[in-house]
This record gives sequence, C-alpha cells and structure tokens, in this order.
Amino acid sequence: MNLHQNIIGQLNFRVIARALTVVENDLDGSSELLKTLKLDKICPVIGITGPPGAGKSTLVNGIIDILLRGGKKIAVLAIDPTSPFNFGSLLGDRIRMASHFNHPDVFIRSLATRGSLGGLSAKIIEMTDVLRASGFDYVLIETVGVGQSEIEITGLADITLVVLVPEAGDEIQHIKSGLMEIADAFIINKADREGADVFANNLKKIIGHSVDEQPPIFKTIASKNQGLGDIAAFIQHTNLKQNNRRKLLLTEKVYKLIQQKMMTGIDKKKLQLDITEALESGNFNLYSFVDTYV
Repeated sequence: MNLHQNIIGQLNFRVIARALTVVENDLDGSSELLKTLKLDKICPVIGITGPPGAGKSTLVNGIIDILLRGGKKIAVLAIDPTSPFNFGSLLGDRIRMASHFNHPDVFIRSLATRGSLGGLSAKIIEMTDVLRASGFDYVLIETVGVGQSEIEITGLADITLVVLVPEAGDEIQHIKSGLMEIADAFIINKADREGADVFANNLKKIIGHSVDEQPPIFKTIASKNQGLGDIAAFIQHTNLKQNNRRKLLLTEKVYKLIQQKMMTGIDKKKLQLDITEALESGNFNLYSFVDTYV
C-alpha cells in the first residue's frame, strides 16, 4: 500500500494514524514514505511550550475551537515526557483533549519524548512532516515544557508560543535568554490571578533587553475562553515568509535527523540489560563501556 497516495488530498484518519505508526517505529516503508512526502500546501506548525501547570492543554483546546469555527482542519501532537524506568508515557495523553477527540476535522496524536533531553526527537520532526503533508491547515505541537524543549521547539515550529503564569514572577529573572529569543509571542495564562499585570510589565522589560523586536504579550484566561481570539488571529495573520529563522529551523531538523541515524541500533532497554550484565562482572568502567557502543 502506498501510504503517501492515501494521505494526500484526504483526511483519512485511519491511514494517517497508520502512516505515523510506520514512521514512529521505523517499520517497513518508513524511509520511502518520508522521501515522497509533498509539502506543497502551506501548513504552519505552531509550537506551544512553557512550564508544567501553565494551562497549555486548555489553551490549545480553546484555540482549536476558534480555528474550527473558521472551517480549518487541525492536527495536534501532544508530547509527553518519557519515564526513565518503564520507557512509557507518564501523562494522560489524549484525555486532556477529549472534547475534540471525535471531531471530524481534528486529529490528535500523543507520543512520548523517547528520552530526548530536550523533549523533542527526530521522530517528532518526521511525524510532523507527515501531518503537514496530510491536508491539514494547521499542526499544533504541545511540548512537555521541561529541560531544553522550549529552545528546541525552534527547530520544529514556524510560530512558537511560550505560555507562562503569574506565579512565575519570582523566577522570571532566571528565564534563559534563549527562551526570550525563540518566542514569537508570549502568553500569560491565568491572568485573573494576583500579580498578572506586574508580571506582564516585568516580562516586557526583560524582553526589551533581550531582543531587537519585542514579540507581543497576550493575557488570557483559557479556562474561561478569554483572550484566545487574539492568539488565534495572531496565528492566522503571521506572515511565515518573513520568518528569518528558516535556516535555523532546517539546520536543527537536519541535525536531529543525522543524530537519529547515527544512533540507529542503540536500543535503550537492551542498553540497560548490557549495563546490568557489565556491572555484575565487577570491572565496570563507564568510559570503556561507552567505547563498546561507539
């Protein structure tokens, strides 16, 4: 079966899901499928990132509602952290977006980060491109929001939204400058909480010292659907052709894909078993062990 021919021009969710599974697990036909993807249609990738508890999923739900009213077709990748103990997903994946689960114009897929320290992996890049070639109008990526994922989303998204909450006020001085540089817009969610205005003003001052052109700051109360219309309008009216980070985006993608190919054959579960066996030998040396895998 030619998966590519089944994807393009129609939203057959079963075929799309199968294609994603083939790519995610490197099944037969994965490489051929990726090489034949046609990305002619402009389908912006929107990255939504930020710390846990910022209300990203609620925000994404609200944005989806608005885009659907405009007749748009939307794909969502919800990226969950991977447990270092059972190599599985820790969060409740699609349960968070149950209200859209059966909508004919919304496709939702959750996946684990596969141990990528930054929260993004080459597989996520590949799966995103499958969705971009499937006939959707927008692809939304909700990242785990820990480690370096806020920075690495730049290598994947055309538009990056950073979601923060007023409670982060005490930590704002410690936000990495890189986070300031990659954001196309900041969203202060739960803006009805105390200190939201002060937080917004402090954020403006810090951003002003970090970048030449200050990105917009939106205040929202996602749980009440307040302020989400402005974000949807920003997404729909941003000129992607003016994105001066395209070379950076492609460099990050290629780097990740090369990294993945170089790691082919390294199975983390088998690695753990090999380490256990090496430890039992009594002469374990970390660096000597690593050399056996390099």
